[in-house]
Parts: sequence; C-alpha cells; structure tokens
Amino acid sequence: MTVTQERRVTGAEFARLVERNALHQRMVTAGDRLPIEPLVEVDLGPIHLDRLLRTGPVVLLFIRHAGSSACGAALTAYRTGLAPSLAARDAHLVAVSPQAPRRLAALKHRYDFDFLVASDPRHRLIDALNIGFAAPGADIQLGTRRNVLPFAAAIVADRAGVVRFADVRPDWSTPIAPDRIVAALA
Repeated sequence: MTVTQERRVTGAEFARLVERNALHQRMVTAGDRLPIEPLVEVDLGPIHLDRLLRTGPVVLLFIRHAGSSACGAALTAYRTGLAPSLAARDAHLVAVSPQAPRRLAALKHRYDFDFLVASDPRHRLIDALNIGFAAPGADIQLGTRRNVLPFAAAIVADRAGVVRFADVRPDWSTPIAPDRIVAALA
C-alpha cells in the first residue's frame, strides 16, 4: 500500500473477516459500557469522554484519516444531516481517527467542521471497542508509527456511558443513516 492508496475491504470480505476471526463476538454492541479512553481533539488538546458524558450523550464516528475522501464526504454529510439534530439534544458529536492530531487537523480545518475531531493516536479506544484492523503501511499516512485503522463505525452512548447503538461497517462507502443515529438518543 502506498501513501496515497487506501486499503479497501468489500462487504463480502468484511463479512468473511468478521466470521473467520469471530470479530462480531468481540466488537462493541448495544448494552456495552463505553470505554473511557483519552483522546486528543485537534484544536483543544486532551478531551475526556467521561467529562463529555456529564453534559450529554456522545456520538462517536470512527474514520481512517484526513486523506480519505470517503471519510471526508461522510463527515461533510453528517455536518448538515446529523450535527444539528444532535445539538438540539445536547449530544456531542466526535469524529475519531488514529491519525496524529496535527495531520488530522487538516481535515477539520479544510471542511470547517464545528464538531469535535479527535485523535486516538495509540488506538486505545479503537482497541477497547474491537473495531480496528491491521493495515501495513498505514503508519506513513497516520504519522504515529502504528498500523491500525478503524472500520467505519458510529457509536452512541447515553449519559450513563452505556452504548445504545453501534454500527460497524467495512468503510464509509455506504454511510450510516443519520436518523438511525438520532433514534438511538431517544
């Protein structure tokens, strides 16, 4: 994989990978507790999920990196189709990537996102949710000396830190409908 290429996993390959490795038994599901791992917001610095949960539910959208056009397109669509509904419900929207904060900041500033864009540079949250996969060569794009990328995922946790919704997909080519995410907040 070169720096400009992105590892693609088809739906069928994803299903085989999940089945072969029994990933579905380990991936985050509704009813799980949201792991409280530190993240680094690209403009604000360290953020703590437990502190965000004190003021409202949290919606986490896992993306690969700033150079991914599919991830950028999905987040752009969520900015208009999801973020206003979440704000009306006092919910926090956080895009999460294992990319180094300084590189990930380019994505937030390019699209002028008004929601949190955070780095999980040691992929601790990604690992705790079991939504990562090895992608040899990704360390170059991520700038973290690590080769783990997350599957495309949307996770909703209520104020008590209980996961109410988890949708994990091979990539962002078919985004998760905003109304499904909002419905999980009810």
